[in-house]
Amino acid sequence: MGPKTPPQLAGKWQVLCMLSLCCWGWVSGQLRYSVVEESEPGTLVGNVAQDLGLKVTDLLSRRLRLGSEENGHYFSLSLMSGALAVNQKIDRESLCGASTSCLLPVQVVTEHPLELIRVEVEILDLNDNSPRFATPEREIRISESAALGARFPLDSAQDPDVGTNTVSFYTLSPSIHFSLNVKTLKDGKLFPELVLEQQLDREAQARHQLVLTAVDGGIPARSGTTLISVTVLDINDNAPTFQSSVLRVGLPENAPMGTLLLRLNATDPDEGTNGQLDYSFGDHTSEAVRNLFDLDPSSGAIHVLGPIDFEESSFYEIHARARDQGQPAMEGHCVIQVDVGDDNDNAPEVLLASLVNPVLENTPVGTVVGLFNVRDRDSGKNSEVSLDISPDLPFQIKPSGNHYSLLTSQPLDREATSHYIIELLASDAGSPPLHAHLTIRLNISDVNDNAPFFTQQLYTAYIPENQPPGSLLCTVAASDPDTGDNARLTYSIVGNQIQGAPASSFVYVNPEDGRVFAQRTFDYELLQMLQIVVGVQDSGSPPLHANTSLHLFVLDQNDNAPAVLHPRPGQELSVPQRLPRSAPPGSLVTKVTAVDADAGHNAWLSYSLLPQSTAPGLFLVSAHTGEVRTARALLEDDSDTQQVVVLVQDNGDPSLSSTATVLLVLEDKDPEEMPKSSDFLTHPPERSDLTLYLIVALAAISLLSLVTFTFLSAKCLRGHADEDGGGGWCCRRQDSPSRDFYKQSSPSLHVSSDGTLKYMEVTLRPTDSQSHCYRTCFSPASDGSDFTFLRPLSVQQPSALALEPDTFRSRSNTLRERSQQAPPNTDWRFSQAQRPGTSGSQNGDETGTWPNNQFDTEMLQAMILASASEAADGSSTLGGGAGTMGLSARYGPQFTLQHVPDYRQNVYIPGSNATLTNAAGKRDGKAPAGGNGNKKKSGKKEKK
Repeated sequence: MGPKTPPQLAGKWQVLCMLSLCCWGWVSGQLRYSVVEESEPGTLVGNVAQDLGLKVTDLLSRRLRLGSEENGHYFSLSLMSGALAVNQKIDRESLCGASTSCLLPVQVVTEHPLELIRVEVEILDLNDNSPRFATPEREIRISESAALGARFPLDSAQDPDVGTNTVSFYTLSPSIHFSLNVKTLKDGKLFPELVLEQQLDREAQARHQLVLTAVDGGIPARSGTTLISVTVLDINDNAPTFQSSVLRVGLPENAPMGTLLLRLNATDPDEGTNGQLDYSFGDHTSEAVRNLFDLDPSSGAIHVLGPIDFEESSFYEIHARARDQGQPAMEGHCVIQVDVGDDNDNAPEVLLASLVNPVLENTPVGTVVGLFNVRDRDSGKNSEVSLDISPDLPFQIKPSGNHYSLLTSQPLDREATSHYIIELLASDAGSPPLHAHLTIRLNISDVNDNAPFFTQQLYTAYIPENQPPGSLLCTVAASDPDTGDNARLTYSIVGNQIQGAPASSFVYVNPEDGRVFAQRTFDYELLQMLQIVVGVQDSGSPPLHANTSLHLFVLDQNDNAPAVLHPRPGQELSVPQRLPRSAPPGSLVTKVTAVDADAGHNAWLSYSLLPQSTAPGLFLVSAHTGEVRTARALLEDDSDTQQVVVLVQDNGDPSLSSTATVLLVLEDKDPEEMPKSSDFLTHPPERSDLTLYLIVALAAISLLSLVTFTFLSAKCLRGHADEDGGGGWCCRRQDSPSRDFYKQSSPSLHVSSDGTLKYMEVTLRPTDSQSHCYRTCFSPASDGSDFTFLRPLSVQQPSALALEPDTFRSRSNTLRERSQQAPPNTDWRFSQAQRPGTSGSQNGDETGTWPNNQFDTEMLQAMILASASEAADGSSTLGGGAGTMGLSARYGPQFTLQHVPDYRQNVYIPGSNATLTNAAGKRDGKAPAGGNGNKKKSGKKEKK
């Protein structure tokens, strides 16, 4: 834009023009002066009076003055001298602007005559103005894509001065991107242009500051400047960029949803929409990551969207994209690598790799029976796992990294423990530690390392004679702590012979259940006892076996009638016996001798006269001895021939009997000395002191046994302390002979059908094969405490017999159960009529009773066993000398107790007519009665 003329200057020029026109006709001349603008007031412009030719003296009269008031602003006219001077400083630029010629008209008026003189004052330009730009700062917008050499016009500077004082040239501050080009217009004005010399880059420099200087030609030269701000306009020539193409960030597992992972901060050097970014997941981001993380498109914040599990993935890779809104849009990419920090949120695991199940019980110590792996899905110390085994087990754990071996640490025994519950405890090293348990049931398989064994070392069975084959004798039971085939048992008879025949021909053993059956009918009179070895064998490999002894006792049945020995059957009438008529009452006439092939109670014989006798009232028969005596004195009218019929009856159930006929011839001869039988004594024999002796002997034996046992125990204890172990040899290897005899004793009780005790039978079998075997029968019907020797039993000796008091009691109970009989009456007494014995014993004590309680019975058993042991040791002094304990299993009553009638008068040795004497009678000094040639034999027995 051109310079503007101030309104005051424009008004002054109008006034001057009007004055000039009005006075044109009166002006006769024109004066021209010049003055430099900005001259000080009073500066002489010119002398008008002089130039008009006026005299100084005439000036007053002519009244020389300025024609207008306006002219008086700039100039003053001296009335005295006529000099025109500057009244105030004149600014040419304000008066004339950019005009090259600036004339200021001044009117001078004179009077007398009135004249108007036109004076022109040229205001000379003074370089008092500097070039000036319209604005102090010029902003130019140039696209960064502008081509090189592009020209951009600039504002020209304005200088009110004219001529050489105006703008003569322009200068531009140094710049590598721009240069200045100045054009000269037709009017001579200069037109500056900005030329692009180097490619612009807004991202490198978005704004360029240039200084354009305009310099005039005055002296001194003046200049003016303007600031040219070049703004580089952006184009979308830059893609967004991230701080790093790969960003790594840590995230703890189990982080709550909404947790800020990081905030993306991509930059785009472009501006505006070209620099506005939108964030999104890249194309390579998996769907799993998109489900776990959320990316805000505006702020670039990434938050946790789903559960973060280290064990599922310890690392995530997020591909992020930043896209600007330019045209065309550009985008940048980066990868966020997320390292998930482990938290101890997983318990360790114990994995069974291999297990030997079941394990053989003979597995050597140190054998590997199982392999385990441990793992923890956590990491670091959280994944360090230790494995422990429950204590007090014969197993141990051997580690090898994360692998563990289960080894045996002690010998295994399936019979002690058939299986083990093994608990493995795995613990990690986290804080707090987590644990895991694994329970294993480890079975122990059986090895045939245990031989079967019988529940009893000795079995005793009883069978009545004449039982049919197939009868169940007993059941042997064995057990094997092994299992399966190793415990499957088979019973059999171990090969041995009985009386030249195999044992299997006598009994049969069921191989499966051990039941023993009879194979034949047994006859007690031929075979009283069988010793059978029963074996058992398991089905293991190799098989193991064991044996036990079975003692089968044949029980006697009353199947044999008494056999009369004297008088001989068939010859009693051919050889009559003679009896003097002068024989006093009670004289021994004869004695009927009979035997019974049965044993025990069935062999007890009783004698009685039958009515078939010629004179039944003339004679008496001793019920137990068979002695026939006169009951009264013989009369003359008594028949000379007397036939005495004697009934011999056993005590069996039912009883069997035989008869014996004795033919007597009465003679008139002097009576011979007739022996008296103790059975017919008026006064009973004195009570024997043998019971007292027996008690004293029993106490002495007990004391001696106690001392011996104490001595051997002390010796055994000292022997165990010795290193060689020799001190205890006697305790383990030696037994007393009396104990051997005691072990071989086999007592049994026999009761009658009414529950009363008939007798007790004790069989002693010494282990010495050269010794004899004796059987003792204890009868409740004996008045003395004597033992009477009979004969040894001809049976095979057992290899081992052990009988203790408890066993004795149990066998007694067993016998009672097999007989299904009630226990003996506790108040069982022998009445005078029931008490057997000789006639001389009828006046004895009638109050004698069988032991009436268990204590007395056990005392009786103990006395019997002690006596049996003493007799077996050969030290007995009872009933006829050492080793002659009065025993008989076959021929009548043998052993008597106190307060029980005496049966010893009826004991005979088979094959002999001799009568065994009463030991009590010998002690009393009384000889037994005899007759018919028996007196001599009785005297020999007494001497013996």
